[in-house]
Amino acid sequence: MAQYSLGEAIQQFLRQSRMKSDIQALQIEELWEKLMGKTIARYTDSIKIANRTLFITTNVAPLKQELLYQKEKIKLRVNEALGTNDIQEVVIQ
Repeated sequence: MAQYSLGEAIQQFLRQSRMKSDIQALQIEELWEKLMGKTIARYTDSIKIANRTLFITTNVAPLKQELLYQKEKIKLRVNEALGTNDIQEVVIQ
């Protein structure tokens, strides 16, 4: 039987767990202001992940438009912050 550090065991569990996307969404919420700036963070209502898609919700029309233009940049920043390539698409709602 192979030996794992606690961190490695947790990472392996999360890779196989259904909770992975929920935990990643929480990580993104914590980093959102740093990744996107104070104004965007202030007017972002929610962040969710489902099926490798990041869903960003805001009720501010000009912000929605700005985020639509930045979808690829958001995907790259989020994947870099998470240290993965899990996010394949960004949807602005």
